[in-house]
Amino acid sequence: MAFEFTHTRRVEFSDTDMAGIMHFSNFFRFMEVTETAFMRSLGLSVVLSNCGFDVCLPRVHAECDYQLPLRFEDEVQMRLLVEKKAGRTLTYQFRFMKLNANPPVEVARGRLVAVCAAKQPDGSMKAVPLPQAFADKIQEAPEGVLANGARPKQNRPATEVLTKS
Repeated sequence: MAFEFTHTRRVEFSDTDMAGIMHFSNFFRFMEVTETAFMRSLGLSVVLSNCGFDVCLPRVHAECDYQLPLRFEDEVQMRLLVEKKAGRTLTYQFRFMKLNANPPVEVARGRLVAVCAAKQPDGSMKAVPLPQAFADKIQEAPEGVLANGARPKQNRPATEVLTKS
């Protein structure tokens, strides 16, 4: 069973905004790319119907806190941790590390909550338990792993955070 996965990529020019930093919305795209790679590493797909499961995993919550900016060409590692596996939901924590900083530094932290849902005859969605064969491949990260990555406190003014890279 897995509780952790890392994925690395570079910030592309198309990921940046007019200020030259990675647009905030792209952190969510990077989280999704990491989750997709995590599922593939388990022999699964985020499109669970591709694996024979008649359910899906829509997001019910997404958040991201930003500490420092990422810029074009920065190398960033996304670390996915399974924060919680409940009967019907999965909560992922994402830690973004800027690898080309010396030393590497955490620049953001995100969280996604997905609920296992089945499409109803009327087209609506209903929360259902995670399929056992799917749930058996995933476990919660140990408390020590989650605790070791407590969100760093940022006491610097936002203008200072943006001017440092």
